[in-house]
Amino acid sequence: MKYRISNLRTSLDEEKEVLLKKAAKRLALRPGQIASLEVVKEAIDARKKQELRLVYTVEVQLQAGVKVSTSLLAKDNQIVQVKEEVTTPLLRGSEPLKYRPVVVGAGPCGYFAALKLAEAGYRPILLERGQAVEQRTLDVEQFWQTGQLNLDSNVQYGEGGAGTFSDGKLTTRTHDRRIGEVFEWLVQAGAPEEIKVKAKPHIGTDRLRQVVATMRRRLEALGGTVYFGARVESLLLEKGALKQKVVGLRLAKGIELDGLAPGGELKSEVIILAIGHSARDTVRNLYEQEVPIAEKAFAIGLRIEHRQELIDKAQYGPGAGHPRLGVADYQLHAKLTEQDRTVFSFCMCPGGHVVAAASEKGGVVTNGMSEYDRSSSIANSALVVSVKPEDFPVPGPLGGMELQRIWERKAYQVGGENYQAPAQKVTDFLADQKGDLTDLSIEPTYRPGVVAANLRECLPKEIGEGLVAGLKDFGRKISGFDSHDAVLTGVETRTSAPWRITRDESNQSIGVEGLYPAGEGAGYAGGIISAAVDGLRVAEAIIGTYRLVRE
Repeated sequence: MKYRISNLRTSLDEEKEVLLKKAAKRLALRPGQIASLEVVKEAIDARKKQELRLVYTVEVQLQAGVKVSTSLLAKDNQIVQVKEEVTTPLLRGSEPLKYRPVVVGAGPCGYFAALKLAEAGYRPILLERGQAVEQRTLDVEQFWQTGQLNLDSNVQYGEGGAGTFSDGKLTTRTHDRRIGEVFEWLVQAGAPEEIKVKAKPHIGTDRLRQVVATMRRRLEALGGTVYFGARVESLLLEKGALKQKVVGLRLAKGIELDGLAPGGELKSEVIILAIGHSARDTVRNLYEQEVPIAEKAFAIGLRIEHRQELIDKAQYGPGAGHPRLGVADYQLHAKLTEQDRTVFSFCMCPGGHVVAAASEKGGVVTNGMSEYDRSSSIANSALVVSVKPEDFPVPGPLGGMELQRIWERKAYQVGGENYQAPAQKVTDFLADQKGDLTDLSIEPTYRPGVVAANLRECLPKEIGEGLVAGLKDFGRKISGFDSHDAVLTGVETRTSAPWRITRDESNQSIGVEGLYPAGEGAGYAGGIISAAVDGLRVAEAIIGTYRLVRE
């Protein structure tokens, strides 16, 4: 018999071996009656700063013939019998595929969709406008050092997607059955085994780049083909009985790739659009081809940096610095009742850096990044305020990207028009004055560099006011959060796609047969895990509809 036990608690100084005794006590058994114990979840309970606890969920296999009292099971709802999962095989559909399925975008959504299809024998073609992660890393580093932006190989575009230059956080609010499959794939590709049990798992940008390259090799070994520098210009569409039907796509003018037909056309009756949340040119082209797209709310704001020590002490109290805890993070949220908006922290990166994340000329965009060991002394996070379609400068599904672009360009101008970013002490932002960047206990980490500015000039008035209210609220929750030692850098605009490429119950576009919008760029995900899960979901829909490709 196997049982799952939740809420086993230990002090910071107790070793994991004590879990066997604690599990046996909860089951009213002797430790020797347990054959094996596996930790399936580990979290930190920091509600009582003077008495921090590690909290575990474990699965135990009992020795043959040993049973747990039914009355105990009825009394303790945190003990449940683990039943063997029966995996229902995914049945392949009957509709014939004349051409190989195509996946557009090599972020987590695109890669997991392609891997799922390849594993089932469909030999997908994966197109990525940016470069392979090895070259992409060099291009990004050059931008950070010199301000020379590569428009198709940057923090937003390239193998691995935008998450490759982030913290590699794997948290998600979804509870999809496919999450376990995503974690298994990541571990097989080189992610640390601990991601399967940590309550707040992360890979780190350094390890994530290696994982992405391994996934590419796995995809190719399974019969998939990956093309880089393959920016899609438009879809090839035909009129169907009830709606348009995709029959292929066309690459941007001048792009010729070995193995693809001359002229940049690629035939396929099944295309997964996993384009990411910054592919503005692609979305505009889709809109012009009358692919149904809707506007979507998102959020914009700034990046904030603190000494990591301040966050550790605020979250862990006397336990700060304990090796079992690591560096602390936070998640903050406040409702702005009068404005009918929300202000919240987003993409918090302990022990990391603020990075330049532009993908268009003449715009400054910030993001956060940290490596696996989170060893910098700086904590950073986005602080953003929700924006609604009625805030957009122009109506319609492209209005959100125009709002982003307006304030990215303003930040570029204020920063000196060389991709340096405007920055400001928190206290000066609250006082609505430019101030300077002297007497800081931290150096802003954004590269290519920062210039002192009043960041209120780089945001809509209501967003600036919302951030002021949020900073004051968060300063009450975390002492020192709104102090003069904290610094803001702007602007943070790419929190999520400001559009949704609408789809139906079959996961196809509501207006184009054979087109499968997926992931963050379609408006159906918000992070590495949810994007990967959506890629698997869409791939399963395709497998369940079509027969294998036969050439």
